[in-house]
Amino acid sequence: MPEFLTKETFKEKIFNFEDNKDWKFEGDKPALIDFYADWCQPCKMVAPILDELANEYKGLIDIYKVDTEDQKELAAMFGIQSIPSLLFIPKDGQPQMAAGALPKETFKKAFADVLKVEEPA
Repeated sequence: MPEFLTKETFKEKIFNFEDNKDWKFEGDKPALIDFYADWCQPCKMVAPILDELANEYKGLIDIYKVDTEDQKELAAMFGIQSIPSLLFIPKDGQPQMAAGALPKETFKKAFADVLKVEEPA
């Protein structure tokens, strides 16, 4: 299951924006953050896909969720205008944002292309 992030856990696991101005990823493996809201229909379509991917890529990619209604500061920090917004965070390099409900195959392609993690056999 994806892990839900608060401002505090975000600073520990992703990026401590209070200590660093420049991006410095705190994680030990690539990550995906789903910025969502409970009322959002496309978010509800993505949720079971992310659950499946969290199981399939367990130990390879960390998958997180941020409730934009509850964590307004995190949503504002990333300029979230529409949801779902998905932040792909490679181990090294800059994160990349994608918007909208993506199909499972698109996630897998982004995992390979952006996160450099191939689909487990």
